[in-house]
Amino acid sequence: MTATAPETGSPGPQPPGRRERKKQRTREALVDAAFTLFAEKGFDATTVEEIADAVDVSSRTFFRYFSSKEDVALTFQEEQIRAVVAALAERPPDEPIMTALRRTVVEIARACEAGELGFDPERFECMLTMTSESPALLAGSLEHAQKKQALLTEIVAGRMGLDPATDLRPHVVAAATSCAFQAASDVTRRLGGSFGTLSEAVDQAFAILESGLNEPAPPAE
Repeated sequence: MTATAPETGSPGPQPPGRRERKKQRTREALVDAAFTLFAEKGFDATTVEEIADAVDVSSRTFFRYFSSKEDVALTFQEEQIRAVVAALAERPPDEPIMTALRRTVVEIARACEAGELGFDPERFECMLTMTSESPALLAGSLEHAQKKQALLTEIVAGRMGLDPATDLRPHVVAAATSCAFQAASDVTRRLGGSFGTLSEAVDQAFAILESGLNEPAPPAE
């Protein structure tokens, strides 16, 4: 009778193959070229053809990776959201939800400004400038954030121990989070440094949510 070799467990994740690595390099090159052109010419003046030409690929190849130039620009926003989700998972589980969100979102905003956690501060500044100058990209950014709100709702519900199918609170918290960030971004774009940097404005917006909005009205004169 032949002895059976002990099982060593399932193999770990395999590194990507050559084809996948090439595709990833092409995708990253398209993003790099796009943001270089965005910074030089502005979002609206940059064309898909110019982005593709900068990487020496065809427009058809571009559309294998991205649906539009808005899609390329919003890769930065996608990276921000992934970073927020990862950072929120590291917060203490007993931390009040708005406190956890405030510290998480401010941390990621500061990292974007300082070039930490792998973020490019020049690309971050370019994204802020583009959304302030291009109504089309601003609309795309808002739509992207709206689509991600369902994900944030699920994460918030998990931290709060609530069922989002029967409890409105996680939905309200997720919506308030999106609105707070958007309000901070809006005043930063329109009013410059009146509220400090974006991360400082975000911190102020979340402080308002933490303290509550139901403050007494000022006395009538």
